[in-house]
Amino acid sequence: MNPESTLENTPKSTIKKNKSWVPTVLIAIAFLYLGLVLLIPAANVFYQAFHKGFAPFLATLSRPDFQNAAKLTLLLAAISLPLNTIFGLSAAWAIARHRFPGRTLLLSIIDLPFSISPVVAGLMIVLLYGRLGWFGSWLEANNVKIVFAFPAMLLATIFVSMPFIARELIPVLEEMGSEQEEAARTLGANDWQIFWRVVIPNVRWGLLYGLVLTNARAMGEFGAVSVVSGNIASKTQSLPLFVEESYKQYETEIAYSAAVLLALLAVVTLVLKEILERKTHNPRHDKA
Repeated sequence: MNPESTLENTPKSTIKKNKSWVPTVLIAIAFLYLGLVLLIPAANVFYQAFHKGFAPFLATLSRPDFQNAAKLTLLLAAISLPLNTIFGLSAAWAIARHRFPGRTLLLSIIDLPFSISPVVAGLMIVLLYGRLGWFGSWLEANNVKIVFAFPAMLLATIFVSMPFIARELIPVLEEMGSEQEEAARTLGANDWQIFWRVVIPNVRWGLLYGLVLTNARAMGEFGAVSVVSGNIASKTQSLPLFVEESYKQYETEIAYSAAVLLALLAVVTLVLKEILERKTHNPRHDKA
């Protein structure tokens, strides 16, 4: 029997009925996976933090070591974010608009933080700037402390969050093309005017998304920072390190309360992104 004739003789309602199960099963698998990996663990964090009321959470917020950890985390993000933004914009512009020797190598270097373990990244910083590292003797002779201090934590944070903005902007710039920039140049605009009035408006959504990812990674980084910081309470202890140390000391409610704050910081970042998207004029929405 010819399979094609069999398919033609099959009622369309039966075919639609059989096909309708596919998206349902896929959606169910997606929700099950998200529930097991993301939703249930996140809900458990909030439950463990608040199952005895708000008093333990408020007590955690008033602890000096917690406040110092929160300030240090925000400071790391506040410094690394603009630095990575400048680097990401420059690297994306150079890669998307120019063909030069070493372009592929530059792309590979930008991707290194994606492929290297954060612990290995922290170890590299120790081997470079530690007391026995390449620059250790010179730093020690000049009384400059990098490892087990804020500078090493900042270097580790910048390293792990470096690629996001560049990697978000490169495909946007390549898809955008250079026609608008060339037209602006023929009308007498200089490079700075082209950058601010042509490039930035066209890549703002990719830039904003890259900023969100960079900020989230900077605030949540654990592995690299734990290697280079020494995890000294109230000195070199960021919020993720505070969570880990509190859990080790069997202060589970404190650990979960700090974890809730990290989660809330991430939510605030996403809310700010949504507010900026709504308040900024988007021609694509107008067309729709």
